[in-house]
Amino acid sequence: MAISLSKGQKVDLTKTNPGLSKVVVGLGWDTNRYDGGNDFDLDASIFLLGANGKVTSEKDFVFYNQLEGGNGSVVHTGDNRTGEGDGDDEQVKVNLSAVPTQVEKISFVITIHDGEARGQNFGQVSNAFCRIVNEETNQELIRYDLGEDFSIETAIVVGELYRHNGEWKFSAVGSGYQGGLARIATDFGLNVG
Repeated sequence: MAISLSKGQKVDLTKTNPGLSKVVVGLGWDTNRYDGGNDFDLDASIFLLGANGKVTSEKDFVFYNQLEGGNGSVVHTGDNRTGEGDGDDEQVKVNLSAVPTQVEKISFVITIHDGEARGQNFGQVSNAFCRIVNEETNQELIRYDLGEDFSIETAIVVGELYRHNGEWKFSAVGSGYQGGLARIATDFGLNVG
């Protein structure tokens, strides 16, 4: 049975699941009825962060145009442009045992593509979630349902996998940002031009 988290909670991942190395992080959402005439495209992005909370290079930013990072230890399985259907809308495979040692934290972000320009925000998104699944057994280990706490934000840091005393933990972050992906990327040390 999966552990269900609330915003701000942290949980052991590898300590409580000995031998776990390959996980799938599933991100999902639904869009509410929207009359703006534009497509509503949400994207999952991943930032591989060092001890200083910043990326060391553009290679540490994994998204729909760069599907791999961390020497292949983090793989985005591809862009879903509609969010249609049940289950995960986008997935990220993480081989915890192969993540480079300088990466202390893997941050998972959902953004609205061109959200500001299209007048879209997370107030128009419901049922957003993040879950962690054991890739080998397909067992859901952790689930974090974000709830409906957002209104004007166009980006959310959903959760983070992070190292602590040689083990991996997961933190349910749930922090919203205005300014979309560019704002978060800048905060994480990327030069967005």
